[in-house]
Amino acid sequence: MNLKGWIERDGVRLSPADVERMLEAGPDALSRCGGEFLLTWNDCTTRDAFGIMPGPVPPGTVCCGGREVARIAPDPPPCTLEEAIITAINLRSDEGAVAFSGGVDSALIAGFARLPCVAVGTEGSHDIAWAAKAARVMGLDLEIVTPTKEEVAEALARVVRVIPDPTNPVEASIATTLFFVAARAAEHGYTRILAGQGADELFGGYARYLSSPDLAVELERDVADHPRQRARDQAVAALHGVYFSMPYIDVRVVRAARAIPAGEKVRGGVRKHPLRVVAERHIPAEIARAEKKAMQYGSGIWMTIQRLSRQNGYKKSVQGYLTEISRAEHDN
Repeated sequence: MNLKGWIERDGVRLSPADVERMLEAGPDALSRCGGEFLLTWNDCTTRDAFGIMPGPVPPGTVCCGGREVARIAPDPPPCTLEEAIITAINLRSDEGAVAFSGGVDSALIAGFARLPCVAVGTEGSHDIAWAAKAARVMGLDLEIVTPTKEEVAEALARVVRVIPDPTNPVEASIATTLFFVAARAAEHGYTRILAGQGADELFGGYARYLSSPDLAVELERDVADHPRQRARDQAVAALHGVYFSMPYIDVRVVRAARAIPAGEKVRGGVRKHPLRVVAERHIPAEIARAEKKAMQYGSGIWMTIQRLSRQNGYKKSVQGYLTEISRAEHDN
């Protein structure tokens, strides 16, 4: 048996020995298991229900001998959003680091996990200043990575080889930011990086939601698109032999979040309102309430990519610059 990641059932982490004993009863024994895992044994392979851990079979399936023989569909006891978030973070906090920007998503994770944190931002960027302040207020162990323009160029060349949409400027800039988080975590010997992915889609975090003509429809569409984003992020993490762990993409949190009406998620001009209500009970209100830019903008990585694009003759088209890099990298 080979297990990458971790498995739980009804909120209890299972050891590899526990899993081996379960498998003696057959593949169906895994059907109620949660976690973030890729598990292989004999001629069988299975992945967690949301497909957080990359693998060769569809998410939430158990395949033996090349055919699907069971499904993974965890159904833990119902709980409140607050209970769901606490459980999801605690299950993931036995090792690793936290991708930290000081925003409510990562700050709530870091506050419970109490793991070393990594923030990324170019010199003078908003994210590193805010992350440093938030970490100081919360008493967190924070390491700040400040990549140079040359380091961003090198990272960009590597991420365009592996992400699904390498010529999309937003995708490439997010992936490049995460590249530096994954690199630093790997340098310290961690394999798991807790991150806030999924919170924006589940709780209404994007600025465009403030003027959405049909918020419920837009949220559903963005939640449905999130597997593509997860594939991007894990492809970048794999360059360093690590993976992103996502507490907000936990069956408990997803179920609790989707039960909240769209109008409660963006209320009175406040995005992610339900998440902030929970956060204010556990982290400083100043941090729980603060609005911040998306990571690619707040970190300064997007601006650096724009400068690289102009420097390389693409004054008006970052996409053209990325297309050139992508072609060169794939030719190599």
